[in-house]
Amino acid sequence: MFARRIDRLTSSLVRDILAAATRPDMISFAGGLPAEEALYQPTLNDGKLPDIWQYGQTEGEPRLRELVAQHARALGIDCTAAQVLIVNGSQQGIDLVSKLFIDEGTPLLTEAPAYLAALQSFRLFGAELHSFAVDADGAQLDQLKAQLVPQRCVYLTPTFQNPSGYCYSDAERNAVAGAVDAADAILFEDDPYRDLAYDGPAPAPIAGRLQRARWIYQGSFSKTLAPGLRLGYLIVHPDFITPLTRLKQAADLHSNRLSQALVADCLERGALATHVQSVLPLYLARRDAMAAALQQHLAEYAEWALPKGGLFFWLRLKQRVDTRQLLQAGLDAGIAIMPGDAFFAGTPQQSCLRLNFSHANPALIETGVQRLAGLLAQANRLAA
Repeated sequence: MFARRIDRLTSSLVRDILAAATRPDMISFAGGLPAEEALYQPTLNDGKLPDIWQYGQTEGEPRLRELVAQHARALGIDCTAAQVLIVNGSQQGIDLVSKLFIDEGTPLLTEAPAYLAALQSFRLFGAELHSFAVDADGAQLDQLKAQLVPQRCVYLTPTFQNPSGYCYSDAERNAVAGAVDAADAILFEDDPYRDLAYDGPAPAPIAGRLQRARWIYQGSFSKTLAPGLRLGYLIVHPDFITPLTRLKQAADLHSNRLSQALVADCLERGALATHVQSVLPLYLARRDAMAAALQQHLAEYAEWALPKGGLFFWLRLKQRVDTRQLLQAGLDAGIAIMPGDAFFAGTPQQSCLRLNFSHANPALIETGVQRLAGLLAQANRLAA
């Protein structure tokens, strides 16, 4: 009865545990939830909204598209508003790009680990997933270069990577751009965490460094303003804007015009930068609180690097553990965590966990990490 691809339609582990993770008694390190205190509360200068109650343009509101293009040009991406497509959060952008490029058996290159919801979409459309490692030592670019061929799409989150937290250096970004250009491959750069930088600005996007290869650059307002707005954007090589627009027309006609009006007003007033600067100290304090708690309670069980931005710690466990069982034990103990195997196209060589630090306050972070340490101690005893 269903299309064959439905057999490949896996559930998102993050979404599956969201209901449990948002219980009042639950300490959630699982999803990438911004802090409640950090959510943008919009106001308009004159208290009035523009005429947004009729159907709108598929590409998005012209004012918002121009503001997004201005922001991208400031990051070094040569583009115009005509190359901007407003989408319903990053996930719709990934869905549209998947529909554009992936047929049954299409090879696609990702990082390992990689954003789990992107892997979910790529698998659904039948991609043959290949990967290169991103670990504490950086991106393994020799592995990337060996797998780049003409027209092959490579999906990267090089800025405070989800889940590892790693941020590609300028040298690594230049090397990736050179390799993608040389191979005439297609870059899909996903960049939702760029503004959440705690130790200085992140290097400029890879897309702006390309000389000849075609590219897609994606951003989102979920992490910087509020996830409930469900608003993001694609900025794309001119060859891709027409088919992506048609795919969005077939999906939902256009993105929510009220959300677009609120975000455009925020950008015009410079309120986005002001808002981000106001919440960075909150996130920095929570990052440091989790770093201290991990060092105190988990040093014998795991290794990690201090993330310079984003919302996550990536823990590499010193002993192999069934992290799915650990997830269930955590929920029973009042703590939600994310198993690391969900972020790999294949079987990881090491047991890993992704922990979100943005949502819980420092006191709950301390309590939650203590609980996690107890669970890991028990799991290690059982595995011995």
